[in-house]
Amino acid sequence: MQDHEVRQLVAKADSLLHKVESLEDGDAKSLALETIQILFELYGEGLARIIHQISQSNAATLLKDFRQDELISHLLLMHELHPDSIEARVQQALDEVRPYMESHGGNVELLGVKAGIAYLRLVGSCHGCAASSITLKLAVEKAVQKFAPDLLAIEADGAVEPPPRLAEGFVPLSTLGTAARVSHDV
Repeated sequence: MQDHEVRQLVAKADSLLHKVESLEDGDAKSLALETIQILFELYGEGLARIIHQISQSNAATLLKDFRQDELISHLLLMHELHPDSIEARVQQALDEVRPYMESHGGNVELLGVKAGIAYLRLVGSCHGCAASSITLKLAVEKAVQKFAPDLLAIEADGAVEPPPRLAEGFVPLSTLGTAARVSHDV
């Protein structure tokens, strides 16, 4: 984004804030201002973490630190700037949950990710067992949501019932219109 485009967005954001402040519906005005304030605080905290990590890290470890910080990682995802592919992030989630799965005599492998759906295979004693859906829901889903909240669903071979959908309502920032981006960035 060029500087003149940034200036245009700042002017539009300022105009929209004035419109929000002039709303006659007190509840709508209060809700809008509270939402803007929360987003402002989240972005401020994310930027504070980035600055802190820059001051504490050398260039070689900086990107790794950004990946490991949940808030920074999520901000990068929302702006489609995350340095890791969705496949890499799902694999990282599975690597994190694998010791738990192995302790129960099973394992999980990533078959691939296509159109926002991760295709997994449960192996070992978890394959086809009654507890495989619970194991998937409680262990794998939680880990995947942490590392890949932009994933739409999980399809798992070996699960007794289909796993639930993930990240309902997640919308990458680039898919929103200009007005939505402006209000989101405020």
